[in-house]
Amino acid sequence: MDRLRILVLGPDCNPEQISMPYVTFSHAAALAQLHDVTLAVRAPSEEPVRRAKAPFRAIELIRMPWLDRFYAWSLRRIFKYNFNNQALTASLYPLYLAFEWRAWRQLRHRIFAGEFDVVLRVYPMNVIFPSLFASLLRKGPIPFVIGPLNGGLPYVKGFSQAENQKQWISGLRHLYRFMPLSRSTYAHAAAVIAASSQTYAELAAYRDKMFYVPENGLARPLCFGETRSKEPGTKLDLIFVGGLIPCKACDLALRAAALLLRDGLAKFSVVGNGPERGRLEQLTKSLGIEKAVSFCGWVDHAEVLRRLRSADVMVFPSVRDFGAGVVFEALASGAVPVVADFGGPGDIVRRDVGFKVPLTNESDFVARIEKILAELAHDRDRLEQLRRQGMAYALECLTWDAKAQATTRVLNWVLGGAKPDLPPPKDLTANASSSRETATSQPSPEALS
Repeated sequence: MDRLRILVLGPDCNPEQISMPYVTFSHAAALAQLHDVTLAVRAPSEEPVRRAKAPFRAIELIRMPWLDRFYAWSLRRIFKYNFNNQALTASLYPLYLAFEWRAWRQLRHRIFAGEFDVVLRVYPMNVIFPSLFASLLRKGPIPFVIGPLNGGLPYVKGFSQAENQKQWISGLRHLYRFMPLSRSTYAHAAAVIAASSQTYAELAAYRDKMFYVPENGLARPLCFGETRSKEPGTKLDLIFVGGLIPCKACDLALRAAALLLRDGLAKFSVVGNGPERGRLEQLTKSLGIEKAVSFCGWVDHAEVLRRLRSADVMVFPSVRDFGAGVVFEALASGAVPVVADFGGPGDIVRRDVGFKVPLTNESDFVARIEKILAELAHDRDRLEQLRRQGMAYALECLTWDAKAQATTRVLNWVLGGAKPDLPPPKDLTANASSSRETATSQPSPEALS
């Protein structure tokens, strides 16, 4: 494979943060192992990126001192570092357009001089943010690719956990289609990479140049391949990892596990913290399972991985999850995932490595998970088979290396190579238009098998 010269636009890529800054940095760094990557970043990300010592050909600093200071102030004073605030997401719209305009002015002469083969925008990942580069490069001299993109999961009907997380601005999200540059971004991009089946369906008008590559990835050392041997009669070791907020639905996990916990057939660790913790602790008491449930609070990443490696099953019934990074880590660590068949978890989990349960209604959803856990508690051979297959799947398909390889196939295609076969895990295009604001998830054949 020939090394490509890639200009990567990643204003907030940052290896020292979590979520999208870390994900996009890791993606860019994995590409830099294969290609000559120049990473363009904003000033707040420069030092963390340099400290990481990833093999970038160059790190291009795009200076916007007044805007950077204003947004740092607004994040501190107005949004109080609440990154779940969707109004904060909307407020970043002009910042990222300004970044691309400054990046274009700074780099255009080098682009036209033939220094790069292709431009790839990896950040921001949210589909609502347009790109100036798509229009500026519509006539060349090099192609522009955007993604992986995510966002736009509807709020599932029939689940209070989703409704309790919904914000007033959520109803305005669809207006992004009418914002300047929104349509031209996808019309002029040479390729669009979607990070979820939902996003793929939302942009289905561009399916002739769309590809699916998962949002998250794993470092190879995290793929843990040792065999476990537990004595017969050992309690089923259950774990939940995530923020204790309504949409993560830890309450549904506890309700589903309650019968096994009361009968002394399982134990449950809740790793994470948040505003729902007090209510969840009261729930364990009302269910009579408080002695079998441990609330661990936040722990460092190494401890999370250690706990996942010792767990049998990760129960993660989140009703609105985009990237499912913890599901990647559970698979790599050998904890069999039981997830909602929706969003990122529903895209990643296959029936040969775990279980995905349709979001029908709360009582049915809980009953289905309860049945799965009971079966696993009495079938250690099945549990071990799923473990092994999950770890092999993670190593083969879910690493940052695998993500960089898939992205490379897309970049090679826009430069004249063979078109890769990278379809989304689910075809949601038929009902995409009717599920932009709310949706009822339908059972898939895998979920019912």
